[in-house]
Amino acid sequence: MRGSLVVVALCAAVSGPLKAQLPGTIVEFPIAYPNQPSVETGACHAAPTGSTHEITFDAKGGQDLWITGQNYDQVVKVAESGAMTFYPMPTGSGPHGIEFDGDRRLWVTLEFAGQIVRLDANGQTDRTIDVRLDCPTCPDGKLNTHPHGLGLGPDGMTLWFTGKSTGTVGKVTQDGQVTTYPLKTVGSVPIYVRAGNDGSMWVTELVGNAIARIKPDGTVDEFKIPTNNSRPIAIVPEPGSSAMWFTEEAGNRVSRIPGDCTSTNCVITQFQLPMSQSNVILAALAFDADNNLWVQQYVDQNNPTPANPSPAGSDYIVRIDKSILTANPGDLSQVPITYYKVPTTQTVMHRIVQGPDGNIWFTELGSNKVGRLSLEPYADVNTVPGKR
Repeated sequence: MRGSLVVVALCAAVSGPLKAQLPGTIVEFPIAYPNQPSVETGACHAAPTGSTHEITFDAKGGQDLWITGQNYDQVVKVAESGAMTFYPMPTGSGPHGIEFDGDRRLWVTLEFAGQIVRLDANGQTDRTIDVRLDCPTCPDGKLNTHPHGLGLGPDGMTLWFTGKSTGTVGKVTQDGQVTTYPLKTVGSVPIYVRAGNDGSMWVTELVGNAIARIKPDGTVDEFKIPTNNSRPIAIVPEPGSSAMWFTEEAGNRVSRIPGDCTSTNCVITQFQLPMSQSNVILAALAFDADNNLWVQQYVDQNNPTPANPSPAGSDYIVRIDKSILTANPGDLSQVPITYYKVPTTQTVMHRIVQGPDGNIWFTELGSNKVGRLSLEPYADVNTVPGKR
């Protein structure tokens, strides 16, 4: 499916020439899962409406994208052409997090099974690690952590995962030893974990409304987000800095947390992203090779408004110019922002990454599609239309 691209550049109080994005092309590839979902409801949304989740690629030379279809128990390899190969996981296992380690081996969290597995070149499991917790009062003596997010430590080999249902973060060393780090907020629902340039691991707490940090010595810190119930989703390192950036789903903000935060001194800087309509929320974010920040903004299917009872409206891939890195705190007035309209509506977007081809790739959880945004070169312009 090929759709024409609608581009809207948003900027306020513009003065002087700015870089504006020329039209590109969004192509969406429907994912024709070869089976019916094994569960009617899952970790995020009901199936078969949609269950296309994480996306990654091998940064050491891989040309394919890899995604997880959680309720379908599938790992999918997607070529740059959109051709797909399906690798079934055990029925009812719920694959979600997916990453390549420093040795170019692919790892996947099986959230419903409480396991992390390694796949060989043929997509077959060649190693399984049980990441459930000991629980003497549980029927089988184990408590499923529901490993959701997956990340690699600074060494590129140590696995880290979020225990979504237990409020924990886990570390798995190369020899398979699992260490569990309880978070301070009960019911925090940690969902995303990434290594920072400071050597720490950083975690978003969806319900805890906080960012957690696990230092190399194992110290766990927690930093509350100023906006109540902001629902932080993804977190990524700032290029060339120890700071981290994260999305606030309900707050419609992209925010920066310094790497040197302490319990008594931590200033989180929030940037309110212009909203295409009143009931949009944010998904994930990613920096590209030029340090521009990319975000997904989509219509909240659980929050209709009187003006949009369906809910109706378009979803967007948003490019925030790299000048946000040097902008005044909370001020986007001089930062060019470009909105790329996605052809499909009701996408329930999930994750985004700059792929090995330099294009922006993203998953549409609700519509079971993977999208590719191909960009044209930049052009100098004197003004950019403003909107607030």
